[in-house]
Amino acid sequence: MYPDLWRCPVRIYRLIFLSVEAAAESACFLPVTSGITLIPKTIKVKKNSRCLELCYDDECYELPYEFLRVYSPSAEVRGHGYGNQVLQYGKKNVTLLRIENAGNYALKLVFDDGHDSGLYDWNYLRHLSLHQAELWEDYLQRLEQAGKSRESAQISIKAL
Repeated sequence: MYPDLWRCPVRIYRLIFLSVEAAAESACFLPVTSGITLIPKTIKVKKNSRCLELCYDDECYELPYEFLRVYSPSAEVRGHGYGNQVLQYGKKNVTLLRIENAGNYALKLVFDDGHDSGLYDWNYLRHLSLHQAELWEDYLQRLEQAGKSRESAQISIKAL
């Protein structure tokens, strides 16, 4: 299992490592797989399937909007310290409105529920891609334990 990404010093966390050795010495999250770049070759928004497709050298991954929203790297979701995560619920129908570049190291995802403060760096997106199944299962278990639902409590009104 990977060390907790959120414990890494910000200066190391935000780097796109120049070498595997430098990353290993940092004792932080090491998402580099031999010969595979962290930056996706292509990024596609798939509106019909409501997911973001990231294609790397080795494989393509589809990350649903809801998954990206509930695992946002923002302080609103992650909390302001280790163990202070805030469970996100009612996000089943959240929509990705737009994607913005954040320098050369991250993407800023803007969702229709007003959430726009998470910067998804290349390391984190790769981590989400590789560990989607276990992260999703963990999220569903935490929802159940808290007695919460993926369904939104808001009423959706659409113009005809």
